[in-house]
Amino acid sequence: MASAERVLETCLYVNDLATAKRFYLDLFHFLILFEDERLCALDAGSASVLLLFVKGMSTEPIPTPGGNIPPHDGSGPEHIALAIKADQYDSWLNELAAHNIVIESEVRWPRGGRSIYFRDPDDHLVELATPGLWATY
Repeated sequence: MASAERVLETCLYVNDLATAKRFYLDLFHFLILFEDERLCALDAGSASVLLLFVKGMSTEPIPTPGGNIPPHDGSGPEHIALAIKADQYDSWLNELAAHNIVIESEVRWPRGGRSIYFRDPDDHLVELATPGLWATY
């Protein structure tokens, strides 16, 4: 039976690509894999890619030399969670404070994990989560 290995890409749709890109680069130090006027692809670690798309710029098929990318778009506050090491939890609290990022919530999970929740410039909910959140993490 065929199966998927993991989530490869996660998309967020943003109003201002430069502002969103600066937020994720400054806070997480992700590397840019690709960028143009429509999107910025960031290396989010562990073979994961965070795609920042300008809202409304992917609503038509995108031709590529290998075929068309079907249209997609999103609106409203979306959610992503990024894995962090348990021993870096307090360091992340300090890093967020240093960037003047307001922590919206902290959660202690029944399996022992902890999460920090905050918003990016487009009001997307960003979660930093330690192991112990899910049975698989």
